[in-house]
Amino acid sequence: MLQVTRTMVLRLAQTALALQMLLVVTGTAVRVTGSGLGCPTWPRCTGGSLANTAALGPHGYIEFGNRLLALVMEGVGIALVLAVRRVPHPKSWSRLALVQAAVVPLQAVIGGLLVLSGLNPYVLILHFLTSFPLVYGAAALLRRVLDAPGAPRKPQGLTGAGSVDQRLLAGLSGALVAASALVLVLGTLVTGTGPHAGDPKVRRLPFNPQNVTQLHADGVYLLVGLVLATTLVAWRTPYRRWALGLVGLVVAQGGVGYWQYFTGVPAFLVGLHVLGATLVFTTAAWLHLTTRARAHVPPQPVAEPIPLQTR
Repeated sequence: MLQVTRTMVLRLAQTALALQMLLVVTGTAVRVTGSGLGCPTWPRCTGGSLANTAALGPHGYIEFGNRLLALVMEGVGIALVLAVRRVPHPKSWSRLALVQAAVVPLQAVIGGLLVLSGLNPYVLILHFLTSFPLVYGAAALLRRVLDAPGAPRKPQGLTGAGSVDQRLLAGLSGALVAASALVLVLGTLVTGTGPHAGDPKVRRLPFNPQNVTQLHADGVYLLVGLVLATTLVAWRTPYRRWALGLVGLVVAQGGVGYWQYFTGVPAFLVGLHVLGATLVFTTAAWLHLTTRARAHVPPQPVAEPIPLQTR
């Protein structure tokens, strides 16, 4: 019988997080290539075939490939649930592993409703946004496995644990996660009014593109302010590199956003922008999970110097 170790749980948690992020990108590829109805029905790809057929062309392969990735993710989620049960662990590990195994099928059902509804834009938004609680849950499980006593890796960033800066960072990074989630929601409204619906015949959201784009930009300004505040507080802590990473990602995201706005929203830039948004959210989530875990750890006492003995 295979011996399950915490290292195996760690690797599965890392894989779950990577696959959740990858699904966001491949789902975007389905949309920007017009492959949303590449498999015209669900749960089968066609009325008579579970898999795509050559008659469906490239769109069928793209859409069916995205469905296969969801199956792989579900396999990893089930493996996580089983692996966690075989090692000593806190109850939170079981709950977080179960989220991966239970919510992926729910997301698949939403994807099925999306196809059966002819790519209804509101269902599309729900399908897209469902990925991010899964990303957060996978990151939370990975963080807790890394922090566990006897973990394969030592926890990083313990300096200053329990300090005022640590608690402030936990609060700021929590606000960062909320702001990045808000930007994601507003971004879906921009996309819903834009040209990439997943199929040329799909209706668009009844909003003024100029107005929702400005609303999205306002959310980004809020996010930028929080990123700068977090960086200032984190400057003298071990979290500075994560904060600076967020600065770089947000600057790159802004550049790509303006680039696609002034070039007519080409498909490649939409995919690149969604990848950047996923990285921003995941980095903010990781920073928050790390600082929150340390915020209530009391600082280590400093040893008193031993006085010199003189004669």
